[in-house]
Amino acid sequence: MKDENMQKMARMATPPITDPHTANILICYLLYRIDRPVQESHLYDIAVTSDIINYFAYQDSIDYLMTHHSIQLKEEDGIKYYVLLAQGIQTAKELRNFVGKAYRDKLVSVALRYFARLKRENEVKIEYLPLKKGYYVHVRCLDIGDDLLDMKLYAPDETQAHYLGEQIMLNPANFYGKILEAAFSNEEEPLDLRDN
Repeated sequence: MKDENMQKMARMATPPITDPHTANILICYLLYRIDRPVQESHLYDIAVTSDIINYFAYQDSIDYLMTHHSIQLKEEDGIKYYVLLAQGIQTAKELRNFVGKAYRDKLVSVALRYFARLKRENEVKIEYLPLKKGYYVHVRCLDIGDDLLDMKLYAPDETQAHYLGEQIMLNPANFYGKILEAAFSNEEEPLDLRDN
């Protein structure tokens, strides 16, 4: 409930951008700050789905930035990426202060969380396997070509299985670390020889 109220307050403090010129600066600023090409669908998710930039302002901005050679859409292996060009870099550097710091910070933090989530989803796979009574949460932590961890955890019902999966996905590295810590610190129970 507390997180929900915080999110509502954040939305009220930074309502979606409806001005395409402000959106132009924000998009250039984001691409400049993260300093890498961004998939077309990912940029849309970061800017529009997260309620930072209004859909119409976003569309107008993308058209403007492409037409004025600030960004370019490239394709590699069937995936389209936006790349920041010299004009866009100049926009990001010289005009960033025309957009409030709250918007700049919010856009960059949303992007970083978005990319972290994508990375986790590529490295950790979770399946929910129904049983006669309950569910298995099948967790696989992947590395290049190998499984670092492949385990099943029991949950008494589907709701708890999904909750368990969500908790693992919040911080998979910590989960994996705790599994290793438990394995390495496991010791044989000491024998009680007092009554011998």
